[in-house]
Amino acid sequence: MFSQFKNIDTAFKHIRLFSLFLIVACMVISCFAIYEYYCFYTLKDQRIYILYNGKLLTALASDRKSNLPVELRDHIRTFHQYFFALVPDDKAIKASVTRALYLADESAKKQYDNFQENGYYNNLIAANISQEITVDSIQLDVDRFPYPFRCFATQKLVRSSSTVYRKLISQGVVDDLKNQTDNNPHGFLIRKFELLENRAEQLKQEQP
Repeated sequence: MFSQFKNIDTAFKHIRLFSLFLIVACMVISCFAIYEYYCFYTLKDQRIYILYNGKLLTALASDRKSNLPVELRDHIRTFHQYFFALVPDDKAIKASVTRALYLADESAKKQYDNFQENGYYNNLIAANISQEITVDSIQLDVDRFPYPFRCFATQKLVRSSSTVYRKLISQGVVDDLKNQTDNNPHGFLIRKFELLENRAEQLKQEQP
């Protein structure tokens, strides 16, 4: 009889061990299934469907953080293009600067007022000077917020008799408004904008 009880106790232990193993296996499989579903759901959210020439194309979206340096540099470059690339026309200058001021705060407006008070824009119009700008490089620190930057650019002032090249260096910080608009598609705002350097580098005389 004792031998029979011993066999029953051994069988019960085996059943308990098997049940425990089965429970653990089910939990592992359930966790794996939940993880796989989460990965699939995340990937599905990142997938964008684009209709191009009647064909449905699939693209993957990335989070904004991975594209942050690219977006910041584009915002800074766009601001400088609007603010410094000018033609000798009063309405065109005001329209271009107005677009630039959507991308910056009152510090850029103050710089615009200084130019205006010094007759800078009137001189461009009177001398029929077209002003172009090429952004050479942008130093950016995305580990600090608001994001500080320094922009190095070359200005080209073209008139009928000569072309003047000027070196321009500006700096400021970029704030994240977290709100994009048609006038500010990246949703950033340049603050503490100032010109560190704006000097003539080269004068090229036009051949008669």
